[in-house]
Amino acid sequence: MATAMDITSIDATTIDESLYSRQLYVLGHDAMKKMSTSNVLIIGLKGLGVEIAKNVILAGVKSVTLYDPNPVQIADLASQFFLYNEDVGKPRAQVSSPRLAELNTYVPVSVLEGDLTEEALSNYQVVVCTNMPLEKQLFINEITHKRGAAFIAADVRGLFGYAFNDFGDEFAVVDQTGEEPVHGMIAAVSKDKEGVVACLEETRHGLEDGDWVTFTEVVGMPELNGISPREVKVTGPYTFSIGDTSNFGQYKSGGVFTQVKKPKKLHFDSLKDSLAKPEFLISDFAKFDRPAQLHIGFQALDAFAAKHNGELPRPRNEQDALEVLAIAKSINEKAMEPTELKDDLIKELAYQARGDLAPMTAVIGGLVAQEVLKACSGKFHPIHQYMYFDSLESMPQSVTLSEEACKPRGTRYDGQIAVFGIDFQNTIANAREFVVGAGAIGCEMLKNWSMMGLGTGPKGQVFVTDMDTIEKSNLNRQFLFRPWDVSKLKSETAAAAVERMNPDVSGKIKAFQERVGPETESLFDDGFWESLTGVTNALDNVEARKYVDRRCVYFRKPLLESGTLGTKGNTQVVIPFLTESYSSSQDPPEKSIPICTLKNFPNAIEHTIQWARDMFEGLFRQPAENVNMYLSQNNYIETTLSQGGNQKENIESIYNFLVAQKPTLFEECIAWARLKFEELYTNTIKQLLFNFPKDAVTSSGTPFWSGPKRAPDPVIFDPENPLHMDFVVTAANLHAFNYGIKGRVDQEYFKEVLKSVNVPEFVPRSGVKIQVQENEAVQTQNTDRSELDELIKALPPPSNLAGLRLKPVEFEKDDDTNFHIDFITAASNLRATNYGITLADRHKTKFIAGKIIPAIATTTALVTGLVCLELYKVLDDKKKLDDYKNGFINLALPFFGFSEPIAAPKLKYYDSEFSLWDRFDVEGDITLQELINWFQQKHELEVTMLSCGASMLHASFMPKKERLSMPISKLVETVSKKPIAPHVKALILEVCVNDREGEDVEVPYVRVVIRP
Repeated sequence: MATAMDITSIDATTIDESLYSRQLYVLGHDAMKKMSTSNVLIIGLKGLGVEIAKNVILAGVKSVTLYDPNPVQIADLASQFFLYNEDVGKPRAQVSSPRLAELNTYVPVSVLEGDLTEEALSNYQVVVCTNMPLEKQLFINEITHKRGAAFIAADVRGLFGYAFNDFGDEFAVVDQTGEEPVHGMIAAVSKDKEGVVACLEETRHGLEDGDWVTFTEVVGMPELNGISPREVKVTGPYTFSIGDTSNFGQYKSGGVFTQVKKPKKLHFDSLKDSLAKPEFLISDFAKFDRPAQLHIGFQALDAFAAKHNGELPRPRNEQDALEVLAIAKSINEKAMEPTELKDDLIKELAYQARGDLAPMTAVIGGLVAQEVLKACSGKFHPIHQYMYFDSLESMPQSVTLSEEACKPRGTRYDGQIAVFGIDFQNTIANAREFVVGAGAIGCEMLKNWSMMGLGTGPKGQVFVTDMDTIEKSNLNRQFLFRPWDVSKLKSETAAAAVERMNPDVSGKIKAFQERVGPETESLFDDGFWESLTGVTNALDNVEARKYVDRRCVYFRKPLLESGTLGTKGNTQVVIPFLTESYSSSQDPPEKSIPICTLKNFPNAIEHTIQWARDMFEGLFRQPAENVNMYLSQNNYIETTLSQGGNQKENIESIYNFLVAQKPTLFEECIAWARLKFEELYTNTIKQLLFNFPKDAVTSSGTPFWSGPKRAPDPVIFDPENPLHMDFVVTAANLHAFNYGIKGRVDQEYFKEVLKSVNVPEFVPRSGVKIQVQENEAVQTQNTDRSELDELIKALPPPSNLAGLRLKPVEFEKDDDTNFHIDFITAASNLRATNYGITLADRHKTKFIAGKIIPAIATTTALVTGLVCLELYKVLDDKKKLDDYKNGFINLALPFFGFSEPIAAPKLKYYDSEFSLWDRFDVEGDITLQELINWFQQKHELEVTMLSCGASMLHASFMPKKERLSMPISKLVETVSKKPIAPHVKALILEVCVNDREGEDVEVPYVRVVIRP
């Protein structure tokens, strides 16, 4: 078991946790430290190169060097967000370098001058090639492969892209998945050749064949404890085999298994060798035949360019496309394993070869940047060796493409026009899109939109809203923000940043600072929603997503939804009348920890961390708030007594904080913390063991302390134990904060004060009712009303304490100086010590207690790129379900899966089908009788009940004839007793109806337009 010394010895001093906090929970300290020793060279600074550089710099490697002496061209601005109009003619790397350097002060960014010689390349652990002829790639890879350095090549051509990895002959992957090691408690181990392990209480073990596990705390089979890992063979969801245990002792009880991550060695061929015999990662199972064809196609493009002085095929030029096809067929004929080429696919690749799309560079740039981090750290499984990706489904069907339509216009959008044509570029420019949220996904979305020219046309507009301000921890992945932007509004800062990237956006982007919700419907009113082309969510909570989803369904607007969790990401497309909505399905709720487990029977560190988090609220926030309410609210005590619940605990906390334990000096706060230590970790445990001794048995005669219930031991305070002192120091300072007393952290001072603290001897409490059952223990102690009355009498009247207010501690996980996480870490680990649970460091404690969502820029960039590829389809107004794709990715594995969205479920009345997108539209503020008649005459439906929100307007069992002649708006105001807000144009009515046979039938809701 870990000790306090183990915990405090963890070295995190070289990593700025306030900056990298969310990323640390993706990569871990070890991987981050390895990255901080890696020098990365990125060759090619067009859109893809700058995307890779941006993500790698944000992640935090030792240094990034750029190489691209070529002059900036206006076409580069299609996707290179750190090049501006005034940079045309200047070297790409030189002008990009200072802008990239601003992203992370911990990562030096420099420019490599001169030629790419073997000597120049010898300084880098990873070399990335983009926008480079194959001949030069082969030259560079020969050098890197010989040195054992990692080499990555990648390119994007229109809606096509690829990445190639060569990490050397023997590359060690230390953690293939990045998932937390599986662990669990066991109930039995067989003593035989199979060695079958059964998990406790039908708990799934979550292991797979080939996993390795170690054991601790096994009673009766000491041979299992602490020995080398044993390989697992899964025999069922609750059992697994570990091999021969026939020579071991007889299993009696207890035991915890823990999965062990074993390194994996990978061999990579050089680029030269792999060209002839490629290995592919299949990114989309619907396109399993494409990688082999695109492997040939990209080689054909390179050969075409070599033949034409570096020039790629002209957009939609048939002659050039046919030449590329002929080259591809020639290469294929000479291949070791020829593939079946489809002419249309190769020609389409040629047509789009000069295409440069920001969403595609985001997808491939996010992917490749993650491969760079894998090469630096050995964390996660790299691509082995090629991955080809395309999004041909994004091609527009609403326009006719020709060489004339796709020819360059000398604008920054030529890379997009080359793929989609000028007419579709105008469609993009005249779109009116709303992005809800300007955090990580919102920043990436706005960057892509500005590169695309979205909303820059005469009818176009982009709206963004976010109520939050910028924090330091945002800077690691919300790349539009800089250190000097901290505390500014996200939406305004993000809007200003993308206006700099593309001046065409100026005056076409409107930033709001309001939350999108029911309370802002007068701002985001009917006219606002109706004017939109579509909506994109960039939110971090489910409730806000559901609200936006409901508005999109009501106003029949397409919604693009996405989210990330570490290396995992997902995208969802919601299309009116075609797909289900975001709210149609939802994840299962998080599994909660039972109260009895938290209070008395923890068996995992997650239990003690949650207990400590609750203790934080119960010691430093809730009592101070109770005191303030007592001092400021009339009849607070009477109200508290009438509400039931634990009245004594609330009133006792007020008494303690105002009378019994009220400090005036910091020394008294230290004494309070020391006594709190004794109460929580010594006396409470002694009382529990007094009530339920270690030899207690249940009614059936089985040991009470068995299975998931661990018998605890009291902790004896030791001022020389760092963990004990951490609790006292943090608790004393937080208690002092409640009273506005200045704290201290000098431990020698603390030890001196502690010598004079009188700690009473423990005396077991009597009068506790003990009930021991098969699987639970219940302790109750009746509260004497006279005791409660005595407490109330002892409280000083609020009038005697005029002006006094305590300062409740509001939990803040990202401030490393406020003692919050430090207290929870100490409190949790002391509780874990009581119960013999392996301790957790501050990093893990912060993750669990702060409910931190792991995040990294690479996943965010890729997911946002996928969303924008779907946006092309939305703007094209595609009508078929299989035109769209929901995406599921995990960059750690790596895994890429795509599926068509789920169709909107259909319901039916008579012969009419309807879905969540349908409704009854009624124009004009008609009367209730007219509405009833309308249903009867037009739809042969009898209205039995009608409501608007919480207001019942009509029910057949309680007819009110005077209502029948009222217009709907007046009826709603009369029943609800409040006027309809001026911004409301239409009312939503829920209706219950009977069909011709008098049977209840389900029908859509009713929308009554009351104002033009």
